[in-house]
Amino acid sequence: MELPVKILPQPDETTCGPTCLHSVYRYWGEDEELAEVIARAGRLEHGGTFAVFLACDALAKGYKATIYTYNLTVFDPSWFAPGVDIADRLRRQREIKMDYRLQHATTGYLEFLSRGGRLRLLDLSRYLIRGILRRGLPIITGLSSTYLYRVPREYGPEDQPDDVRGLPSGHFVVIAGYDRERRKVLVVDPYAKNPYASAHEYWLSIDRVVNAVLLGIVTHDANLLIIHPPRPGRQEVP
Repeated sequence: MELPVKILPQPDETTCGPTCLHSVYRYWGEDEELAEVIARAGRLEHGGTFAVFLACDALAKGYKATIYTYNLTVFDPSWFAPGVDIADRLRRQREIKMDYRLQHATTGYLEFLSRGGRLRLLDLSRYLIRGILRRGLPIITGLSSTYLYRVPREYGPEDQPDDVRGLPSGHFVVIAGYDRERRKVLVVDPYAKNPYASAHEYWLSIDRVVNAVLLGIVTHDANLLIIHPPRPGRQEVP
């Protein structure tokens, strides 16, 4: 199973997120310039973005958006119980916790929910990934590039490899295929210097990818983002 997702190289070290979003827009038949998508993406103080801001862009364009989150620094698991107002919990948490990244992410999630975005907390497994792909839905994921690539952590404004002083780095890729027999997923990667292929596509162990997604919590990633046009009469993602 392989979805025809094509991606352009990310223009710089911090634009992987909107580049992945642009590739999914192209998958759905849009012909928009990458620079326009990048210009709209919400950026963090030191560069990069969160998946929720990519989702908000899609919602503003009329798409449906679902985020599967594994980020316990933002969401308490009990918030996903029936009847819990997640937006209210986010507002209350924002009043207590002053972390810049959490504050910024909270702003995004409140907009996401107000625009009709869907939040889900489901066990991350090959069955979940395969089920989404079988519906013809590519998956944008925010994960740990340090773990995905198995490279040294990065240090300083130029993100130099430094295994002692360095910190883990986050990244966005698109999951666009699944090989059940080999238990591998097709990773569509905007980073031209990735260690797995000279092209932007490579097959990688699904266990490696799942672990990289979960470890994305270190950089406030750890999520799957599904966007698609409204499809009357079609089953929504789980």
